[in-house]
Amino acid sequence: MDPIAPALTRRHHQRLREIYRSAGWPCHDMLEVELLAAGLLERRPSPGGFESLRVTDAGIRRLAEVFAHNKAVRTPHEALVERVATAMAQAGRLTWRGLALRVPLPRELLTGEPDADTSAPLQSSAFESDEAPASAPAHGWCMACPDVFSVRHTTVEAYLEPVVHEIKVSRADLLGDLRRPAKRAAYLGLASACWYVLGQDARGRAIAAPEEIPPECGVMQVEGERLVVAREAPRRALERLPFHVWLALARSGPAVRPEDGAQSLL
Repeated sequence: MDPIAPALTRRHHQRLREIYRSAGWPCHDMLEVELLAAGLLERRPSPGGFESLRVTDAGIRRLAEVFAHNKAVRTPHEALVERVATAMAQAGRLTWRGLALRVPLPRELLTGEPDADTSAPLQSSAFESDEAPASAPAHGWCMACPDVFSVRHTTVEAYLEPVVHEIKVSRADLLGDLRRPAKRAAYLGLASACWYVLGQDARGRAIAAPEEIPPECGVMQVEGERLVVAREAPRRALERLPFHVWLALARSGPAVRPEDGAQSLL
């Protein structure tokens, strides 16, 4: 490539994929200009005077290289997280990965939890009040970092049905997680349902049986290329999400957006 050509970033590769999957209508922005300058796109005029874009052979080679690199560096955990997040998005849900949310829990539940912040101000209820009456039970904060968090695509807050999916691909990791009731309590405090998604060991067997998972959580297992429900997750009503959760969702934005990007608007 030309030494003065711009360095390509993830956004360039994302746009290149979008154009490859679309009719090739131009957006006329600087990402497009840099891809054209790098020789990964070419302009194709039509007899009607319109112009479209086509991914060149060099662009296809670049997409293949990026795909191979991403596939090689992805861990089994990351691959399963992505699979679950994509499945939730395909089901019509808005999906987030890598969130870090603080959840208030009773202090006795937080005893011995490494992620607990017992020096935080006390709260009298799950999220709402900043002024706790003297008779209120003491609460501390627990950091909840769900692998996949999703809500229904709806304009009615009471219909959001937030769901947490916790991904486990190692039995040792799973057993360590099951010894932390505060972590599950934090997830259940954020969502109307919580699922454990269990991967497979080196012999292709599930890392745990459904009955090993606490009954308040559902269980999914990987069977080949499919995600199979081994036990339904109990559901409960959750009328509204706390304001600080909304802020966290707004800051990060959904992780999976099918047909997202400038090309989908054309």
